[in-house]
Amino acid sequence: MMESAQALAMDAVGLGEAYAAGTLDPVAVFEAALGCAQSSSSVFITLTMARGRAEALASRERWRAGQPRSPLDGVPLAWKDLFDLQGEITTCGAELRRAASPATIDAVMVQRLSQAGLVSLGKVNLSEFAYSGIGLNPHFGTPANPWASGEVRIPGGSSSGSAVAVAAGIVPLALGTDTAGSVRLPAALNGLVGYRPSLGRYPAAGIFPLAASYDAPGPLARSLRDVQCLDHLLVGGAARPLPAATDLRVVLDVSVLDDARIEPAVRANLLAAAERLARAGVSVERRARTVFAEALEFLAEEGWPGAVEAFALHRDVLDGPDAAHLDPRVRQRLERARALPVDHLAVLHERRDQLRARFAAEFAEALLLVPTVSRVAPLLAPLEADADLFAATNLELLRLTMAGSLLGAPGVSLPSGRDAQGLPTGLLLVAPAAADERLLDAATILEAQLRV
Repeated sequence: MMESAQALAMDAVGLGEAYAAGTLDPVAVFEAALGCAQSSSSVFITLTMARGRAEALASRERWRAGQPRSPLDGVPLAWKDLFDLQGEITTCGAELRRAASPATIDAVMVQRLSQAGLVSLGKVNLSEFAYSGIGLNPHFGTPANPWASGEVRIPGGSSSGSAVAVAAGIVPLALGTDTAGSVRLPAALNGLVGYRPSLGRYPAAGIFPLAASYDAPGPLARSLRDVQCLDHLLVGGAARPLPAATDLRVVLDVSVLDDARIEPAVRANLLAAAERLARAGVSVERRARTVFAEALEFLAEEGWPGAVEAFALHRDVLDGPDAAHLDPRVRQRLERARALPVDHLAVLHERRDQLRARFAAEFAEALLLVPTVSRVAPLLAPLEADADLFAATNLELLRLTMAGSLLGAPGVSLPSGRDAQGLPTGLLLVAPAAADERLLDAATILEAQLRV
């Protein structure tokens, strides 16, 4: 039998294959994952030990009987603490919700993946109310980026615990949510695959919202095949063959790449990936400017429309005495939207919808390739000490993913390499809304080239 601790370095599909071969046992893998989770710092908010053990035991019996529910039966996973798990408090990373009533029913996504046999290890940390790309949390602690040596670096947010749980080798899969970049951004900073699906592709019932017009739950994983398998479990559909590399078209927006805010290693690693694609037969086109660049300008001029929804959701807290219990940085960001006229939101959404339509037309037969984040993970301590630096860094980290969210575009972040310090960089493959299968298939081909 393979050592269970070694198994935690595998991807989810690999674990399922090992269960099928009888070289690994779901119960032993769960116990190994639980031990790693218990020894981690600020990654988990809640560990679902009794539930997880029962699920792992049931999975072991199914594999022994040759009747697994799915290829991922018995695979442990973690949930961002916005997802309801029956009998557990959904804290949203907020001090205000430590004593909230436990959930009476699983979120729909939890139900579906539990039915597929996956094993819930627990609920992981996040930025308070999912409203920061930094990942800092003064109430439950801040998970450390496992790639950093020496001083602590940020995990990225808001799905900070989801990213670190996978990157640190605790679980092969974790579910997060992405409103302006909260899956894609931490995936890039932690060397992972992160997928933001099209709006509505996965059910949102039982997930605490931030800005419902932009919220999308999505996975963080070690491989694209894990994301593809998870997507199939959630959405269904017949298996499909991958397209040939020569059938793919990828566009590089030169105006985005040449922006001075893109760190040299991020740019160099993306261009190297584009070269590998071209050598594999993919059509790689450079354009001076795309609708994506227009979306970036829109955000720079008008700000993030989702901020109005976030403020409306939390207004009662902000107007009451409980506001004092919020993370001051989150409170400040929420308050910035107070002065925005609600009637102006309709104007912004009209412009947004025009951009979405034009982006869909521009990329009807191609995909956009841009950096996920302009830089590698910054040091945590300066951001804790300086509120203005925190706000500026947060905006810069989210800048590129936020443009994708504005366009309603699904995106896959893939590891593109490392910088001189060994810190991960990420690239983002972007498609028009509802083109998820085309996106995932192209990302699978791109990932294969990056692994060569």
